[in-house]
Amino acid sequence: MLWVAIIGLVMTGVALALAGRRVLFLYQLATSGQPAPERVEFAKANIGTEIKAQLVEVLGQKKLLKWTPSGTAHFFVMWAFFILATVYVEAYGALIQGAITGTPDFHIPLIGRWPILGFLQDFIAVAALLGLIAFAVIRIKNSPKTMGRKSRFSGSHLGGAWLVLFMIFNVIWTMFLFRGAAANLGNLPYQSGAFASDATAALLRPLGASANQTLEYIGLLLHIGVMLVFLVIVVNSKHLHIFTAPMNVLFSRRPDGLGGVDVMRSGGKVLDFEEADPETDVFGRGKIEDTTWKGFLDFYTCTECGRCQSQCPAWNTDKPLSPKMLILDQRDHAFAIAPYIMATEAERENLPVDVLELAGKPLVGEDGVIHPDVLWSCTNCGACVEQCPVDIEHIDHILDMRRYQVMIESSFPSEAGVMLKNLENKGNPWGMSEMKRAEWIEELDFEVPIVDEKMPEDLEYLFWVGCAGALEDRAKKTTKAVAELLHIAGVKFGVLGPMEACTGDPARRLGMEFLFTMLAQQNIETLNEAGVKKIVATCPHCFNTLANEYPALGGTYEVVHHTQLLSKLVDEGLLTPITPIEEKITYHDPCFLGRHNKVYAQPRDIMAKVPGVQTQEMHRCKDRGFCCGAGGARMWMEERIGKRINTERVDEALTTDPDTVSTACPFCLVMLGDAINEKKNSGEAKETLEVVDVAQLLIKSVKGQKV
Repeated sequence: MLWVAIIGLVMTGVALALAGRRVLFLYQLATSGQPAPERVEFAKANIGTEIKAQLVEVLGQKKLLKWTPSGTAHFFVMWAFFILATVYVEAYGALIQGAITGTPDFHIPLIGRWPILGFLQDFIAVAALLGLIAFAVIRIKNSPKTMGRKSRFSGSHLGGAWLVLFMIFNVIWTMFLFRGAAANLGNLPYQSGAFASDATAALLRPLGASANQTLEYIGLLLHIGVMLVFLVIVVNSKHLHIFTAPMNVLFSRRPDGLGGVDVMRSGGKVLDFEEADPETDVFGRGKIEDTTWKGFLDFYTCTECGRCQSQCPAWNTDKPLSPKMLILDQRDHAFAIAPYIMATEAERENLPVDVLELAGKPLVGEDGVIHPDVLWSCTNCGACVEQCPVDIEHIDHILDMRRYQVMIESSFPSEAGVMLKNLENKGNPWGMSEMKRAEWIEELDFEVPIVDEKMPEDLEYLFWVGCAGALEDRAKKTTKAVAELLHIAGVKFGVLGPMEACTGDPARRLGMEFLFTMLAQQNIETLNEAGVKKIVATCPHCFNTLANEYPALGGTYEVVHHTQLLSKLVDEGLLTPITPIEEKITYHDPCFLGRHNKVYAQPRDIMAKVPGVQTQEMHRCKDRGFCCGAGGARMWMEERIGKRINTERVDEALTTDPDTVSTACPFCLVMLGDAINEKKNSGEAKETLEVVDVAQLLIKSVKGQKV
């Protein structure tokens, strides 16, 4: 009927106009931010990688399926959007066909009568309906009203989520209404396969042909109308991720937003500190307009699922940082001051007072969008980035804001200032003399070559000892164990000794990019002049910086962590664990070794080959491992809010009733060791409990000596 087609097309035009207006607004707001040409360039240069990411992360829902119940439900609901698009092709075709011929018996050319398509349409619709029920149960079970901050939905916009579930439900029942009536009138393209539509037809058949004809047109308009209203809701809500998630995945850093930190940029170009001008150049993020368009894309794409929040060590120890709320607060602020951002200077004078007041609100501050305690609670552990199903890069947002606070505002925790001074003056966070870096060698009964100019050809590896490994007593035990194991295995190596300086990781993670660059360039010059090709490092922070961040500054080396090299040497028979260690051991994954660099297997492989060792995993391990609290320069900041992160981690370790806690990071050794000592003093841990590096366990078994 003509009037049905007219109503349908008018509704479509109005909805597309409203949605298009919103999309234009979102585009203009995002592009008002800083350029990020490197994102586009990388995507173009790595098209194969990006196609794989779309197939695995978007279509395959890999990250979502890590959370099996909700992931499975989302998988079917997402695929319903794709497959049921064919139903809308049929619906619009029926609308137009009915107006032209009076009979809405349209089918898609070539494939429109295949029973398999009818089956897929009905199957995915029923599966999506079951998914909606699962979502409802999950949201009720995990409601913030009953669980408080323990709910991953705490802080999310809950009303919008329920509205979208209701709209998807409306899409499904209106689909079956018009298809059931169409089947009774012979207008459904499928003779078989569409089982749910046929079942609906059986229910509607007793109403008669006239009623079914009316229901077909009503159902058709309702089905199209619901979709159009849904479209307008989606582009104005968090469910915008339906459209933006594929783009956010496309322009994400690869292999993910972990590992190395991106270099500082201003106006899309790498910032040159020698020529930079604080008046004209952008130093990090001081206001929301300093966000790149990729940052705005992160805002648009957040699904408010709370996976990041549920895994965050800061949030789990009652600190104010929620990675989810960090993104949402920036997004809501950006939307609120969008009229100011997008207006000309002349237009801004006539803006409402509330918009002008918000425009003057600092991005970070006691009265800012982001409270300083939120910013400085982050350990850079990467749990948020690892769990985010749409590749939001929370750490990048935090570090951009830290950079502005540190370099422009000089606003950061006071105790971190001592660390920065020590790095600048002495090349290490403790401010100790560089001559002390080689003192550990004197405690060995063999010679360790110190590379002062050129790396001798007979040396295969440069052993990057690191500040902690050279200067901190507990970490020095790991250093000596690794050196001795390499010596036993016949691996030729040397060290830089006094020539080695901090890699700059604490400075960069704090936000002092200038100091990081200075230290990095100094080390790169030393390494390049010495002709270093291969490096082994015991500190995951040094390992990550050398492997993932130095290449951008001209320092490209083959870098391995000591657990990777030692595992290889054990496999090759160059190291043979003989003496049994009859202990129950639980392993703590260092964040910068595990999540940031995906090294999970080798430390465990080493322990598995030590006779007598019984390993017991903590509840949170591997990619869901819990931080020790030292990353993100937190090692040099006091933890004054909530429960100490290292205490929380040791409490979890104690549930396995271990004889020993093992790890593979000097920072973790210190943090876990301090917490264990506190537990011993309070009688909550046995006196024999200790924390050791995996290398210490290996040398104990290889040599049969006490670590």
